[in-house]
Amino acid sequence: MSQQTYLAHGKVHDLFQNIQSVMIGKEEVTTLSIVALLAKGHVLLEDVPGVGKTMLVRTLSKSVDCEFKRIQFTPDLLPSDVTGVSIYNPKTLEFEFRPGPILGNIVLADEINRTSPKTQSSLLEGMEESHITVDGNTVELKRPFFVMATQNPIEYEGTYPLPEAQLDRFLLKLNMGYPTAAEEMQMLDLVSNDHPINRIQAVMTREELVELQNQAAEVYVDPNIQRYIVNVVSETRRHPSAYLGVSPRGSIALMKAAKAYAFMQDRDFVLPDDVKYLAPFVLSHRLILNSEAKFEGMTSSDLVHDILSKVSIPVRKEK
Repeated sequence: MSQQTYLAHGKVHDLFQNIQSVMIGKEEVTTLSIVALLAKGHVLLEDVPGVGKTMLVRTLSKSVDCEFKRIQFTPDLLPSDVTGVSIYNPKTLEFEFRPGPILGNIVLADEINRTSPKTQSSLLEGMEESHITVDGNTVELKRPFFVMATQNPIEYEGTYPLPEAQLDRFLLKLNMGYPTAAEEMQMLDLVSNDHPINRIQAVMTREELVELQNQAAEVYVDPNIQRYIVNVVSETRRHPSAYLGVSPRGSIALMKAAKAYAFMQDRDFVLPDDVKYLAPFVLSHRLILNSEAKFEGMTSSDLVHDILSKVSIPVRKEK
């Protein structure tokens, strides 16, 4: 392990600790959010209100010293409210582009399922291609570019479920969950005088983050590990409880996430356990269960765990 990689690992550790100073008891969600950030992916947070979804994004943004933008999705929001719009300037007799909130480094798409599919799709091009098209002109997004979207799984009145094409753009789908009684007591102590997010400082520049992303992409993935990823994803297409399996984009996403997770563990190679741990978070939202499985109460995560228990794990054979 080179000295440069070790220093990079130290930076990731500092970022994790900084977020944890605000997000009490959310170690796994914090880790997975950093995995998505390092893998140049995006995160969908689905949980009830008040469990810290928005606070996680704000804390992450302040910790990395990146430009933070928030989009509050409502039924009347237009695609131009997200991407920006060209406005005629009578002084210069020309149209000037006024950038929308998608032109930030870390973008919070709050309650993304409360707006129309037309507006939801305005995020698609940026999340996948790192650029947007406005009035026929291509506008490059800033680097790094990271979207965290939230949605409430309880109240469905007046909402528009994300289509599969939109869900597929998110590297991970996460749930925050309720804190334990002890963790909630600790939260009360932290916010009794002043909220801890007002006291945290950036521990990483955006240039350092881009460098970490480049280093994470160089983590080695053995062909046997790649075959393991393909076997797991292929089984989602053949499983009797699956109506629609995971696309090849899911295989690529799982490999990228495994690379970033290995990098966080200060390794320059991916282990089968990395793939097995991340698979439910990467694959569950990319498949659709058939009606029989839904009637029996099975979830997409249950299906992925069932596949992981049956697909053989690659083992290195020593001569």
